[in-house]
Amino acid sequence: MSVTQGQQGRKASGTAWLVLCSISLCHLINDVMQSTLASIYPLLQAEFSLSYAQIGLLTAGFQITASLLQPVVGAVTDRHPQPRSLPLGMASTMVGVVLLGTAQQYGMLLAGAMLIGIGSAVFHPESSRVARIASGGRFGTAQSLFQLGGNFGQSMGPLLAAFVVVPLGRPAVAWFAVAAALGLAMLWRIGDWAEGRRRANTTIADKKLRLPRPVVTRAIIVLAILVFTKNIYGASMNSYLTFFVIDRFGLGAQGAQMILFLFLAGMAAGVMLGGIVGDRIGTLRVIWFSILGVLPFTLLLPHVGLVATGVLCVVIGLILASAFPAIIVFAQELVPGRTGTIAGLFFGFAFGMGGIAAAVLGVLADATSIRFVFLLCSALPVLGCLTILLPRIPQLEPGAT
Repeated sequence: MSVTQGQQGRKASGTAWLVLCSISLCHLINDVMQSTLASIYPLLQAEFSLSYAQIGLLTAGFQITASLLQPVVGAVTDRHPQPRSLPLGMASTMVGVVLLGTAQQYGMLLAGAMLIGIGSAVFHPESSRVARIASGGRFGTAQSLFQLGGNFGQSMGPLLAAFVVVPLGRPAVAWFAVAAALGLAMLWRIGDWAEGRRRANTTIADKKLRLPRPVVTRAIIVLAILVFTKNIYGASMNSYLTFFVIDRFGLGAQGAQMILFLFLAGMAAGVMLGGIVGDRIGTLRVIWFSILGVLPFTLLLPHVGLVATGVLCVVIGLILASAFPAIIVFAQELVPGRTGTIAGLFFGFAFGMGGIAAAVLGVLADATSIRFVFLLCSALPVLGCLTILLPRIPQLEPGAT
């Protein structure tokens, strides 16, 4: 079957907007739980007398657990799709959130973070496949809508921490399990829909590479480095931005959470724009703009006042996040028929490497200062120059059939 015929077949089925919105909402719930972990770090630090290194280890426990499992889950489900496994991931996240709210010692906090990581590992590869199935050929838009839920969920975490957890105390985190239970019920229905669609589709997927294998391998490595770079910067912002603004401007916990919310809200807007614009002008152009275009703003951030910091957090989040839907779609077209593997690699491995970076940055902050860490991370987007090594994919060019 030709590429054009395959794409026409996918478009003929139409875009399942209800399914896309539902899986995006479940992504929101999943990532609210994840971002709540980072958002309550100041509370955990005060209650358990944690060092920056221990805070970094919590992030690493979550990220590495997801990193180790997601590529494996993605590869296995590419061969044997398991859309009905989606509720299991949300169940793991629900238990992890309860542990965070009721923990009496650091080990329980670490276990809760790791259970949330396991939930992420199960959720992302299969839900990304569901989004692609439901796209009707609008791959960038579908990926953006799917990721919009996740980024919006991440941006809600600091607000919930500031206006729910801070006033009511850490046990209030356990009540977020109610939202996880709602997500579990929705994923049960989505899994049934995806299983029915899978059984109804008798077409054999075309898994033939469209470019020479060495070119594909090089491109995947470059994309992984770009995501890794983005995630190191994102990990530094998620884990330590609140501490940076508290240290630099003397803000309280709620004010610091609002600054983190601005960054995450910018990312939520950027991730939606990235896929939509990528469908119109080409994903490669979006990757170029996002990875290198953010550099002047990241370099400026550590040196400006409070108001400018808030503005720059929105701008940096918007530009930085716009690359991710484009990178996922670009990688999926490089390796047809490996949707789960690609999702596992980029949602899992690259994010896990960001978790390791968070732990390293925590040790570095203990040894130097939080301001030094932000100065170091501000130059990371320069690695976006590696985008020049990416090949053109005709199917992703503007006006492609």
